[in-house]
This record gives sequence, C-alpha cells and structure tokens, in this order.
Amino acid sequence: MTTGDQLPDPRSARTAAEFVAQLRRLKTRSGLTYRELSARATALGEVLPRSTVANMLSRTTLPRDELLAAFVRACGLGPAEAARWEAVRKELAVRGAVEAAGEQDPAEEDPAEEDPAGEASADAGPAPGVEAVPVGAPAGPETLAPPGPKAPAGPEPLALPGPKAPAPPGAPALPGDPPAADPRPPRRLGLVGVIGVAGLVLAAVSVVALVRGGGPEHRGGPGHGGGPVEGAVRIRAVDSGLCLGERRGERSGQVRQLDCAEAGVPRYSLKRLGGDRWRIVTDHPDYGPGCSGLPSGGRIPDAALEDSECGDPTRVEAFTLTPHGSRPSAYRIAPAGSATPGTCVTVTGSPAGEGAALAQAPCRADAKGQLFLFEKAE
Repeated sequence: MTTGDQLPDPRSARTAAEFVAQLRRLKTRSGLTYRELSARATALGEVLPRSTVANMLSRTTLPRDELLAAFVRACGLGPAEAARWEAVRKELAVRGAVEAAGEQDPAEEDPAEEDPAGEASADAGPAPGVEAVPVGAPAGPETLAPPGPKAPAGPEPLALPGPKAPAPPGAPALPGDPPAADPRPPRRLGLVGVIGVAGLVLAAVSVVALVRGGGPEHRGGPGHGGGPVEGAVRIRAVDSGLCLGERRGERSGQVRQLDCAEAGVPRYSLKRLGGDRWRIVTDHPDYGPGCSGLPSGGRIPDAALEDSECGDPTRVEAFTLTPHGSRPSAYRIAPAGSATPGTCVTVTGSPAGEGAALAQAPCRADAKGQLFLFEKAE
C-alpha cells in the first residue's frame, strides 16, 4: 500500500454511494491494478475476479459481505481494519432496509374503523342543513326535491358545409366538385435531369470531403486515406518502429514498446466514443477483454499506460488522436479528461529502447517519443 495518503475511513459514509466512493479511494491508495488485486486475493486464498471488482466500484449499491472482505484484504488491510469496514457495511444495510420500509405508502384507512366501537356512523347526526328521515319511513312530498324548470330548448345546431368528396371515376364532374386524383404515377426525371442532379451531389460530397480532410496533404491515416478508423489495429511507435503490447506473464498490464513479432498480446482495436474521443480496446489471451488507460484519473504526472478492465470510473479510458503537422499519418495520443492537463502518451526513457514503458508526460513541441501509427490489422 502506498504511503503519504490518509487511509479512507468508512465511518464517514452515510449512504451506500458514499461507502463505494470510499472503496474507490482505498483502491487508489493501494496503488494496485485490478490484475494485481486479483492476484493478491488468490495468494490470500480468496476469489476476486477483476471484472467483479470493476463492477463493484462502478455501482452505488453496497457490495456483498464476502466480496467486501476479499477486496479490503487484497488492498492490504489487517483484520481490525477489515472488520471496521464490514461493520459499517452492515450498519448501512440495516439503515437502508429501515428507510425503505418507512417510505412505503400506508394503506387507505376504512372510515368505519376510525371508531373502535363501530358506532360512529350510527351516532353521528345529519349534516348541517339536511333534515333527518326515519329509517324505513316512506318519503313524503317534503322530502322530494321539487322539479326545477326545464332549460329552454335552443335552436338545433346548423350543419356546416364540409368538403365534398371527389366524384367517383367516370361520373360527370359537377360545379364545385374537387378535382379527381390523377391515377397515373408521378413523372420521373429525364435522363438529363438525373445526370445533372447526380453531378451536383458528387460535387458537394467532394467539397465536404476536401474540407473535412484538410486537403490531400492531410490524408494518409492508418490503413486508409482519412485518419483513424474503428477496428483492429497494430500500434507502432514512430521513433523506434516497435509495436505496443504487454510482456506475456506480467500482471500489471503495463504497456511497452516491443518487437512487433512479439507484440501480439494483447490485440488492440479502436472504438470511437463520439466527437474526437476514442477508446483503445484490448483483448488479452489470459485476462480477456479490457481497455488501455491511466490509473487514478491521471492525477499522477507520470501515470503508466496500463491495460485493465473497462469501465473503472477512476481510470482515464478516453483519448484524442491528433495528427502531427510534420507527419499527418502519425498521431499523438492524448488522455482526454486527465487530471494532469497538457499530457501525451509517451515512450519513457530512450524512445528507441526495446521494452520501454509508456506513460503520460507533457506534450513536447517536437513530439519526440509521442508519435504513433495505427496500422490496420486482420
């Protein structure tokens, strides 16, 4: 567990959402990735899949008892500290159940049940201004409401003239009849008109493509002529010619530049998130699907680029891909929404060094160690 940060206190949580927020702080303080947490739990005799932890930390509901116990132990807490977290979770669960029961709508009360003796309606007198009538007595004339005067019958509504229906086919047209519908299909454009319209459309599309693409000098992106596209890719560092990947057997998920023949783990693909934001999706043969990202929201200036489970709210998993002016087919990878602004994914150490790790670092004017090619992969 890292030092220098105060240990999160579960007793400060008043709701399930605040309790899960404290769990996220505990993971951040531990400095462990999902894979490392899963490995530590296995060493302790627990079962803690990384996907289960990611789902737990992305929700606002209380985790199960056994999941919480395995998680806090994997984060490095001792028995006394783990028991404190479990006690707070139990207290919040009981409080939530009581509040849920109190929020139920009470059943509608029967007016006859308001009087315990059941005689409220019998003793109650008549409403003010209403004469009491003995039960079973025939209604006399005075008890009947006198018939009121009838409302005078008004004039019958006039029928307004509505639109006439068109005359049936073959019937002679009368004055004022609407014209009959033309049974013939609409006239088609002539060949000259079609060619003219198609030419205008092609011209408009060419203008839009030229404006969006920035002219011929801007084209030449990965695998085609218009920039990044969704799908499987191989990511190559420009300065070294090496490809991004992980060393098989490493649990940290650290992304490195490796010989392209050995860099097939994991397999990468691009997914557009909307606008200029992209996600780098991974498929690891041992750990399954995931995403590349920066831990702790990018608050660490030199945070490592790691492959881990998708959907962790504490990670930066969106990137902008910006072509570089000197080489439009090469792109900078900038973490979107990082707590350390103005950073780019960078090859650390020697830009040409095999095995060098990737991390966020301030974007350089010369983009040294920060340019990558996205080559279409099968």
